Amino acid sequence: MTPTHLPLSPARFLALRLLPGEDLIAGLRAHMAQHGLQAAWIAGAVGSLTHANLRYAARPDGTLLEGAFEVIALGGTLDPECEHLHLSLSDEQGLMRGGHVLPGCRVRTTLELVIGELEAYRFTRAPCPHSGYEELLITPRTL
Repeated sequence: MTPTHLPLSPARFLALRLLPGEDLIAGLRAHMAQHGLQAAWIAGAVGSLTHANLRYAARPDGTLLEGAFEVIALGGTLDPECEHLHLSLSDEQGLMRGGHVLPGCRVRTTLELVIGELEAYRFTRAPCPHSGYEELLITPRTL
């Protein structure tokens, strides 16, 4: 089933706050499991980080940044097994960086998140012959 043929889905939203020292991905995974989310996305995020582990475009490995960073934007999709997140942040001089989120992003003062879930769908990942990566599959949720 292609995305152009999927019916509309109702959505629900969850608000959460990650505390200083918490890992972004570990925190999101814990909330996904706690609430049984199957097809989620980041609807909004604001906060700060002390560590940001980002993989830049077309690079195989991550780059660990340490300092005081403001979260400018965080977006992506979440399924029960993994996530695909991109983060934009600014440093103490206001210089921007961004990339694919890897484990090791740690909260500085707070990370306030609103997560939406499409209730009619289930997100999973599968190898894609076009990109060479595991990419999003959207299927109707079976109850």
